[in-house]
Amino acid sequence: MVSEQEDRIAGAIVDSALTVHRRLGPGLLESVYELCLFHELTKRSIQVERQVGFPIQYDDLKIESGLRLDLLVAGLVIVEIKAVEKLAPVHQAQLLTYLKLTDKKLGLLINFNVPLIKDGIKRMVI
Repeated sequence: MVSEQEDRIAGAIVDSALTVHRRLGPGLLESVYELCLFHELTKRSIQVERQVGFPIQYDDLKIESGLRLDLLVAGLVIVEIKAVEKLAPVHQAQLLTYLKLTDKKLGLLINFNVPLIKDGIKRMVI
């Protein structure tokens, strides 16, 4: 179960993604959508970080592997951005793993390469 705050943040992320998608449409690189979504959230005074690195802890071994979250919003919600023909199970597995490794509850997988952005958003909760 997610908190009210996490739900509000997720709503703002979805609304911001809709704004970006309306203005740019599908067909661009993930990095472009990431920067524009970051900008849109920042314009709304929502705290957001890009390319947040995190290590993997395995037993007593800390692996500085270079794993990066596309966006971490308000320190609570992970956003994984894609620009692919179709989301694959591996994309969902990636977000689920990121949620588990960072102890976050809520993540959004957003594929901007769709005619309607609502068809490209997958909300995941652990």
